[in-house]
Amino acid sequence: MRRRLTILALLTTLIAGIAGAATPQSLYPDNVTQALEKSDKNRGELEKVLAYCAAANDSLKLQAAYFLIGNMEGHSYVTYFLKDTVGNAIDFSALNYPNYDSLTADFKQLEAKHGTLDFDRKETVEDLDVITADFLIKQIDYAFKAWRERPWAKKLTFDQFCEYVLPYRGSNEPLEDWRATFWSKYQYLPKTMADSTDPLEASKKINDDVKTWFAFDERYYFHPTDQGITEMLTNHKGRCEDMTNATIYAMRANGLAVTSDYTPFWANCGNNHAWNAILTPNGQVIPFMGAESNPGDYGLAHKFAKVYRKTYGKQLQNLAFQPHKQEKLAPWLAGKNYKDVTAEYGPVCNVTRTFSFPAPDTIDIAYICVFNEGEWKPIHWSRRTDGGSVTFTDMAKDVVLLVGLYVDGKIQPISEPFLIRDDCSVQPLKATQGATTKLELTATTARVLEVSTDGVSKKPPAPGTEYELFYWQDGWQSLGKAVASKDPLVFEKVPAGCLYWLVATGSDKDERIFTIEDGKQVWW
Repeated sequence: MRRRLTILALLTTLIAGIAGAATPQSLYPDNVTQALEKSDKNRGELEKVLAYCAAANDSLKLQAAYFLIGNMEGHSYVTYFLKDTVGNAIDFSALNYPNYDSLTADFKQLEAKHGTLDFDRKETVEDLDVITADFLIKQIDYAFKAWRERPWAKKLTFDQFCEYVLPYRGSNEPLEDWRATFWSKYQYLPKTMADSTDPLEASKKINDDVKTWFAFDERYYFHPTDQGITEMLTNHKGRCEDMTNATIYAMRANGLAVTSDYTPFWANCGNNHAWNAILTPNGQVIPFMGAESNPGDYGLAHKFAKVYRKTYGKQLQNLAFQPHKQEKLAPWLAGKNYKDVTAEYGPVCNVTRTFSFPAPDTIDIAYICVFNEGEWKPIHWSRRTDGGSVTFTDMAKDVVLLVGLYVDGKIQPISEPFLIRDDCSVQPLKATQGATTKLELTATTARVLEVSTDGVSKKPPAPGTEYELFYWQDGWQSLGKAVASKDPLVFEKVPAGCLYWLVATGSDKDERIFTIEDGKQVWW
């Protein structure tokens, strides 16, 4: 037995050597060569993959390996920990609690003891450093098997296959093999279908099955480390990121071109959201929510200002690849693997604004922001022209926005808030000079959980609770406090025509902003 294994090893080495000679390093695409150089000690594993694909007498497999390796930089497994304001780790596990209410109650006690707590990166394990040849070869072989054998997959182009079927990960989860499991699980599927060439019918049947073993659990908002398939199959619960990944695994393993679209921050409520989208061979993209709602039955619950799509391939038009004067960029917009797909989700406008930049020699990138969980958060970027104007492309309509600069790790506003109307006109929300009004407020908002996505509900101010009213003029300005009773909250001499924010004392400041139109509160 040992002799047979030795001979097999020698043959494998010989084949790899021949393949390597057939595809010399000098002929690799530039991005593949760069990836090999960055992989350092793991370079041999990647070269084994290239040799295997070169020897397979299948030019598309070699191109697929080029795509995966050439775009591998930056893909990683990321873990998180809970920390206090000075960086000390706080012992905390979301899954130790039976439900979301008990978790949040204990979390508030921890914050009362330690101050504001937040999650931060603990460790980043780069794929280039740890991925093995066996893992990547198996991923490639199973992806091609699905593309070539599943009847609904055969019309996908090679480019569609590379971006939406071939990738071996969904986000920043641990590297685990899921293709073989889900390939075998759904072997029966074509025989049960009315039209075995219809990817939408296949996706609905698979998603109906995913619903039986995976579901949303709000506790996972406090579990920011993305789950791998082993953890998913153990706990059967997760947040929207996990739901989209579980669905990606089940569907990509069977040749369905599925990805994850997302809005980093909702425009009219707190938090963010990710959902799935399936690409049909004719290029149509249909959104759905994995483990929750099928293609054709799903609609986004809240307003978005921008929608982006996760990609495995690097998107060279992104900010990360553009020259810029400032050293630090707004974190998530500095990513390399996403693309803007807002126009696929509804009518859009290009918005041009002109500002006086405070530091024209050091800052040339501006950000357009939505109000989310008490802060203005960047949703898109633009470069300042010599005249000081910035144009933000493909913005959704009927949302309130503000332009700012990213300075010292924070957004520094340089505009008043403004509203994009349905005709793409811009309505500034600024105090009318010298004009005041009396406000009688009968409602505020509160955060609610709605399956996989957060929402807001309108409710009357709670009697006995103190509220503070703010208006925007070069920042939030207080108009004073009032304690709610059965009657409306009354505030006198309020500047007219601007943006307002009513916040309960002690709240998480996730109440929504509003304007006054025809004497009524309009929420944004």
